[in-house]
This record gives sequence, C-alpha cells and structure tokens, in this order.
Amino acid sequence: MNLIIDVGNTRVKVALFKGDSIIESHQFFKEKIVKEINNIVERHKITNGIISSVASISENQLNKIEKFFPLLKLSYQSNLPFKNEYASPTTLGVDRIALAAASVFQYANKDVLVIDAGSCITYDFINQDGVYFGGAIAPGIEMRYKSLYAFTDKLPLLDVSYPKHLIGDSTEESIHSGIVNGILSEIEGIIERYKEENKELTVVLTGGDTNFLAKRLKNGIFANPNFLLEGLNNILNYNLAND
Repeated sequence: MNLIIDVGNTRVKVALFKGDSIIESHQFFKEKIVKEINNIVERHKITNGIISSVASISENQLNKIEKFFPLLKLSYQSNLPFKNEYASPTTLGVDRIALAAASVFQYANKDVLVIDAGSCITYDFINQDGVYFGGAIAPGIEMRYKSLYAFTDKLPLLDVSYPKHLIGDSTEESIHSGIVNGILSEIEGIIERYKEENKELTVVLTGGDTNFLAKRLKNGIFANPNFLLEGLNNILNYNLAND
C-alpha cells in the first residue's frame, strides 16, 4: 500500500491507498507528523510513500519518516507524467504539480482546468496533449476575510458564511456578499474565459473549500476534494513503474 503525505502551511493530510482507492485518510498539525505516521505504520504494511510539502518540515522529521518506508520527495525535478512548460519551473508549487498529474491520469487526452480552492485559489491548465502551461493564483476565501479585517480599522473578522442576499443590508452581510459572491463570479468568469479558447474544457474543483463552493457554482464541474492526493498517488505509481 502507498502512503501519501501532503504537508500544508499548518496541517498535514495523509491518505493510505490500495491501488487507486483511498482506504483511510487523516489530518493533523505539522508538529505531530512523525508520531501520526508511526501510528499508521504500526497498523498497516506500507510499501512506498510520497511526500509533497508547500511548507517546510525539519530535516530531523524527514529523516525519521524515511526510516519507515521508501519515500519519494516530490519536486519539480521529479519524474513527472506530463510536459512542463511553466516559465519558472523551480518556483512551481508541488501541489500544482500533483494536480497536473491527476489531470493527465484521470482525464487523458482532454483539456483540463483544475481549480484548487484552499488557502489560495489556484487555476492550472493542462491541454489534451499532456502539456502543463500554468494558470493563476488568487487569495482564498479565508484570506479575503482576514485581509478585510487586517487592512481596515473597523471591519470585523467574520467566519465564512453564505450571504443571505446579493445586496448586503448590514456590514456583516455586505462582507459575506462581497467575498463569497465575488469568488463565485471570479471562478465562473475564469471558466468562461478558458472555454472561449478550449471548447471541450473539463473543469475540476478541489481543495478544502470544494463543498462550500460547489453548491453555488454552475453544473458541469467535477468536484473532487481528494484530487491532489490522487495526483500524488499517480506520481508515486508512475515513478515505481518507470524505475
């Protein structure tokens, strides 16, 4: 079985794969990564693993994890199942690499736009020939709420919530409407722009805010919160098959 490790800015997501299926998954804070992975290893026979990190973990932690099972550390230099045409490949996030890989494996021979709604909202385009070109990066939902609070004197910090109406009748409702409706309009507008150039476009929505946004977006979008984890598993299996 494969153990997939996705290290975010504050939390770690891990998933245990048997073939292409997730057997179990967990989330925890970065500080607990070695202890939590050790618990998984004690309960399951792990044959291989891959780690993707958009935030730093210590060399000591990494060395301890490598003792549990053979570990592939994902980077732009890894053996990847797509052609990378990003102008600055050294700065391309490993999360976006994993999403591109998932697109190639799960939607072969199709033009794909992946929208990852997490701390940031990223847009990544892979064409039908398996070529990755890049996309866009924008602030995520929580980041927009926090920025209004941080960069003004009187606006409150609110929890994420659907607006009750398009027209906010209070400061709180105006914030919800501005942020949530703004993001929905942004996403739908960008999709339409891509469709103007790619008529048979496949759109995948993933990330922590998938379920929150999918309920309000138009039909025709594949919502898959585990797309990144699946992409990491695809990369690991691709490397094992091509060793």
